[in-house]
Amino acid sequence: MTINKIILFGTLISSIVLGAQNKEKTTTYVNPLIGTGAAHGSPLSGNNYPGATVPFGMVQLSPDTRNTPDWSVACGYNYNDTTIAGFSHTHLSGTGVAELFDVMLMPFSGPIVKEETGQNAYQSKFSHEKESAKPGYYSVELLDYQVKAELTATTHAGFHKYSFPKNKEAHIVIDLDHSMKKSDWNTKIIASQLSFPNDHTIKGYRIITGWAPMRKVFFHAEFSQPIIRNHITDGGNVYDNAKVVNGNAIRAILDFDTSKQQEVLVKVGISATSIENARLNVQAEIPAWDFERTVNAADAVWEKELGKIKIEGIAERKQIFYTALYHTFIQPNTLSDVSGDYPSADFTTRNSSKPYYSTFSLWDTFRGAHPLYTITQPERSVDFVNSMLAYYKAFGYLPIWQLWGQENYCMIGNHAIPVVVDAVLKNLSGIDANLAFEAVKNSATREHPGSPFGIWEKYEYIPENLKSQSVSLTLEMAYDDWCVAELAKKLGKTDDYNHFTKRSQFHRNLYDKQIGFFRAKDDKGNWIGPFDPLKYGANGGYPFTEGNGWQYFWYVPQDVKGLVNLVGGDNLFTKKLDTFFTLEDKPEEVNDNASGFIGQYAHGNEPSHHIAYLYNYAGQPWKTQQYVTEILMKMYNTTSSGYSGNDDCGELSAWYVFSAIGFYPVNPASSIYVIGAPILKEASIELKDGNIFKVMANNVSDKNIYIQSAKLNGKRYTKTYIHQADIDAGGVLEFIMGPKPNKKWGVKLEDRPTN
Repeated sequence: MTINKIILFGTLISSIVLGAQNKEKTTTYVNPLIGTGAAHGSPLSGNNYPGATVPFGMVQLSPDTRNTPDWSVACGYNYNDTTIAGFSHTHLSGTGVAELFDVMLMPFSGPIVKEETGQNAYQSKFSHEKESAKPGYYSVELLDYQVKAELTATTHAGFHKYSFPKNKEAHIVIDLDHSMKKSDWNTKIIASQLSFPNDHTIKGYRIITGWAPMRKVFFHAEFSQPIIRNHITDGGNVYDNAKVVNGNAIRAILDFDTSKQQEVLVKVGISATSIENARLNVQAEIPAWDFERTVNAADAVWEKELGKIKIEGIAERKQIFYTALYHTFIQPNTLSDVSGDYPSADFTTRNSSKPYYSTFSLWDTFRGAHPLYTITQPERSVDFVNSMLAYYKAFGYLPIWQLWGQENYCMIGNHAIPVVVDAVLKNLSGIDANLAFEAVKNSATREHPGSPFGIWEKYEYIPENLKSQSVSLTLEMAYDDWCVAELAKKLGKTDDYNHFTKRSQFHRNLYDKQIGFFRAKDDKGNWIGPFDPLKYGANGGYPFTEGNGWQYFWYVPQDVKGLVNLVGGDNLFTKKLDTFFTLEDKPEEVNDNASGFIGQYAHGNEPSHHIAYLYNYAGQPWKTQQYVTEILMKMYNTTSSGYSGNDDCGELSAWYVFSAIGFYPVNPASSIYVIGAPILKEASIELKDGNIFKVMANNVSDKNIYIQSAKLNGKRYTKTYIHQADIDAGGVLEFIMGPKPNKKWGVKLEDRPTN
């Protein structure tokens, strides 16, 4: 970054800070501790972390409450834990796999004790009474050491402030070995280095493989006080006052003299490309030793982003809403440096004038989070898509679950396809539509792990004996094919449109009319039995993925009308929905991701998320209003167990944001948002061109949950959906709410409604 760019960055932050001071603060409603730990006896909580980050930043500086985090504490922090092992700079929000946890620091006071092999001897007890979290800031008192730790962050750097007690030795641990369990995902440190260029600086790297293969993490750290001495271990090797150490289990203890100044500040820049870029990152973003200024700057950036939606409602609902919006804006994460350098999928370093993003949890986020980004983050949505297209050019197909610039092939389908298609169909400026089509077509035809397109074309379904998770794969691949067809249609590619439209109906080949469910076949066309729609699958070895036959029955978002007809019409379809939401029976074993139940509906996992909205397609919108409200009220709260399952990089949060306003993208690449039941008095969405789209719910309350009538821009409105073009144009969608269903309001929704 040049000097002029650094000055411009500082001027921009100052203007954001001054602007934010003159407005009502939305950041005060955010509680990062929501979703950080399940209450006793409750399901999953969200798996969110409470630490410091900025919107879509590379750094997530947060406490780790486990020495070796596993899937149950994949974000590194559990509210129910009582000790902190340290503060690492990278974390995942709401995922089911523990990964990242790079460059962990831990302050402690008193004498150095001999560490036990494989454990951190310097973890400390903590109390929630002496813990605080807000957007861009986290603090906690480490009770064993009387050290107050405060954390803040910029896009590429973490800023630590450690206040040590008087008259005690002061130390900081730097741990390059901290990770998830080395036995999980074959995790191991391939190489790492720690060096001391002067008494105020350390730098280094680690190369680690695990859920994400071959992650390279570089860092540059500067200290406000000189390092008096260092003590380093690398497994069984011990070094004192070393200048450089290479190894694969490096942990260092740094000594400081705090007799005159009890505070030690640490600025840590990280990079995925080089130590020098890590240095430039921290130099550009934290040029001074002004901790409070960095805290205020982070708050101002969050205020700007969260302020894109202004809401009116009771305080508790505002807290849930803005915390959900906050969680939605944590990822995808910037992976490029301030210089524009980023690690390409082919392990080379490339450069881009626009930010390059990673952390694409696409099986989750294509459903709600990415459609929300097209409204609230249109410029970033373009950068997200262009990052995926750059990945495609290097890798040969679009990402499935991309982390730190590399593919881990987690989950099924290729749901970058609907994200790319949605952005192009919404005419977001700055995307090459022809390259986008090339990418989605090749990603739907070139075989890769989890995508057996030869089998798909040959059998026109996925046979379970050739590929497990076959029913879920068939349903999800059919949807992706519909998306390819829609982009082909827009670009006038008739042959491609016809081919992929045909493929988008392959799910019909697994529908068993006798029992009324989608179920598995073998490669001979025989049904595989016995079939139990209540039985759960996980991630292999069964026809259904993280769900059961009941939950996956409804996954035909590209052709809901066709699904209604398969069942036998509107009445039988709504009766089946009624059974789905009231059938309490559960098998002995429920998949770990299944939680947040209303009947067979499981809000804790994504395959259920659109189902409450399907009553609109069969002429009973009041039941959509009933169940959407029930989900909003039951499955979210303001406690540490505020979510009914893993937040999955903001997907559960995005569902709340959309649904609380009053609509949700059942088909996330259709530009259609299906109306549910608003629970906020008012929501105003700031659009990219300065327009405002406002949703008002007059008389709304805990009892007044049913839509009595509606107006769009002052005119009577009976459609049970809103179109992207209506939102883009700005205006007011106004509902009158009441305590009883108005069964005369709402025209039955078709799959391809006209605007």
